[in-house]
Amino acid sequence: MFKIRIRSNRNRLAQRRPRSGDTGFTLIELVIVITIILVLVSIAAPMYRNSVIRAKEAVLRDHLFTMRSLIDEYTLDKQEAPQSLQDLVANGYLRQLPVDPFTGSSETWAEVLESDTFMVPDQRTAGIVDVHSGSNLTSLSGELYSSW
Repeated sequence: MFKIRIRSNRNRLAQRRPRSGDTGFTLIELVIVITIILVLVSIAAPMYRNSVIRAKEAVLRDHLFTMRSLIDEYTLDKQEAPQSLQDLVANGYLRQLPVDPFTGSSETWAEVLESDTFMVPDQRTAGIVDVHSGSNLTSLSGELYSSW
């Protein structure tokens, strides 16, 4: 009929258990893994840094576009150019001045005052016609942020 065989688990455990000197990784395995990690980090770090710079550049472009269009709207509405960027805030065109992403401050914007040309024929006083970043850094394309 049927024969029942009972095997001892002690022999199996003894065969699977590694000897005391065979545990862990070899030095060459560790060196290879660390080398692969360093290569991946050296590729990823510059890509990350450039993506952060590109994001700051996009924010700067957006802030400049917004402030320039609000300066034009203010000039057309009030029949005079704003005397400072704070005039835009005081008259409700902006809630607050945006922060320059490269200087980290809202006080470093470089205001460009008009000299002779006026936007509106009835305008009598000169004021701000343009704004630039106060940063002296260079963009990824090689231009100064202060020339944007």
